[in-house]
Amino acid sequence: MEKLKHSKVSHYVDKLAVPAEPGLTNAQLMLTNHDLKPVEPERRQWGPWNFVGFWVADSFNINTWMISSSMISGDNGISWWQSWLCVWIGYSIAGCFICLTGRIGATYHISFPVICRSSFGTWGSLWPVFNRAAMACIWYGVQSWIGGQCVTLMLRAIWSSYKDLPNTFPSQSTNTRDYVSFFLFWFGSLPAIWFPVHKIRHLFTVKAYFVPAAGLTFFIWAILKAHGIGPIVHQPGKATGSALGWAMVKGIMSSIANFATLIVNDPDFSRFARKPKDAFWSQLFTIPIGFAVTSFIGIIVSSSSAVIYGGTPVWNPLDLLGRFLDGANSGERFGVFIIAAAFTLAQLGTNIAANSISAGTDMTALLPRYLNIRRGGYICAIVGLAMCPWNLLSSSNNFTTYLSAYSVFLSSIAGVMICDYYVVRRGYLQILDLYSARPSSPYYYTFGFSWRGYTAYICGILINIVGFVGAIGRKVPAGATYLYNLNFFCGFLVASGTYYLLCRFFPIPATSDVWMEVGDEIRNPSVAYGADDDIEGTSEGSLDRYGAKGDEETGIRERKMGNF
Repeated sequence: MEKLKHSKVSHYVDKLAVPAEPGLTNAQLMLTNHDLKPVEPERRQWGPWNFVGFWVADSFNINTWMISSSMISGDNGISWWQSWLCVWIGYSIAGCFICLTGRIGATYHISFPVICRSSFGTWGSLWPVFNRAAMACIWYGVQSWIGGQCVTLMLRAIWSSYKDLPNTFPSQSTNTRDYVSFFLFWFGSLPAIWFPVHKIRHLFTVKAYFVPAAGLTFFIWAILKAHGIGPIVHQPGKATGSALGWAMVKGIMSSIANFATLIVNDPDFSRFARKPKDAFWSQLFTIPIGFAVTSFIGIIVSSSSAVIYGGTPVWNPLDLLGRFLDGANSGERFGVFIIAAAFTLAQLGTNIAANSISAGTDMTALLPRYLNIRRGGYICAIVGLAMCPWNLLSSSNNFTTYLSAYSVFLSSIAGVMICDYYVVRRGYLQILDLYSARPSSPYYYTFGFSWRGYTAYICGILINIVGFVGAIGRKVPAGATYLYNLNFFCGFLVASGTYYLLCRFFPIPATSDVWMEVGDEIRNPSVAYGADDDIEGTSEGSLDRYGAKGDEETGIRERKMGNF
């Protein structure tokens, strides 16, 4: 009976397992599945215009719309053009970082969790991956709550009585109307999670046309209602001297920090590029242009609101649309509905790109035997619902400040990744060894953990930790605050510098003395042991297994590869 019970349990457990390549060991089943393997040529369907559409679509969201508000308002606010300059500079720098991490994925067609194995170790990579997955789940809930506010506007535009929907919730943190809207947005997002990543690009293409058009309509509508562009464009900055300089530095860094998660997980998308350059120029230029244009529209619309309603500008576009509904005729209600629908689509696209797919990819690496990107995406959605985001956002514990500030610590992960690939290894990765659990693998390090990567990662965190405590409301020394004003750069430079020095004095295997990317040779490799006459994780065997050129053609492999 016990054996029968055990066999039934095993049967149902096996039913839950995702398809895997034959011949994998139990250890390898914890390292790979279809969604973690290098993307085969048939699924490399993202061309340059897909990346343009992706970033145009992603740039138009509520956070970007309001990004200049904190720079302009306040006692030490700067002028509108100074804040806009900060947006241009910040997102241009972010675009460079995106291209640096994205090239790894576009060249070798592997995702962020697999790339982490190179610098953090086969098993050591699980902590950065878990770190990113947990934050993605939390942000999914928060962004879904904001999406629910967009749905509220859509329903109010149809039924004005929806604004006064009777409240049956005993909690003070939310009400029936807001929860219903949140649940509708959350439930309506579920079908988008179903589609594979190489096909979800069509969602971003639709969003890239519809959402900016609606934003431009909102822009023109606000100017016409105000009979001008309002006082913000004529308002001088209040900050002067060193205060002005630091205010602009913080504005630039807030733009970069807003991109910290996407900098780390850009390979999750770029690995579907047809070739590396498809993910380079399209991202390098589209990111600063798209986000700067959205920010400019937000500045002008908010400025116009000060003329329309008097008093201080309304920076939140949803609040402004809500005011537009007061006393609106049928045509104006239809206009609010279309614009609110565009913001809803914007939130959906942003949530899928920045959170759902990222969490799904990361969870796939945490439990590849039973999870793929689709299942991980649905788990992310369930966690986002279960965490009750209205409680977090309604509290006075600086939770949103904590989430925003926490993202800068991803800079130390980015610093280790980028230094490992571009400086230490010079573009060379042994792809099949990234899926090996054998101690002979060059990425196994010490029991699967790279102490160099973790030391550099912790150093990158320590430089910012005191300033981070200050950012969430504690009193800290002024020097720590100044350092934290440069948070992303501090974390990135300290982590990458530490990693370089450690690898210099304590060399690691599988590096190259010359620039040598071999991703072009990857087709559809088998990662099972013994797939190539039992060649193990040596540099020669790994290259031969996915079709690299022989010694007589390259002339450098034997001479140039070795320890760093």
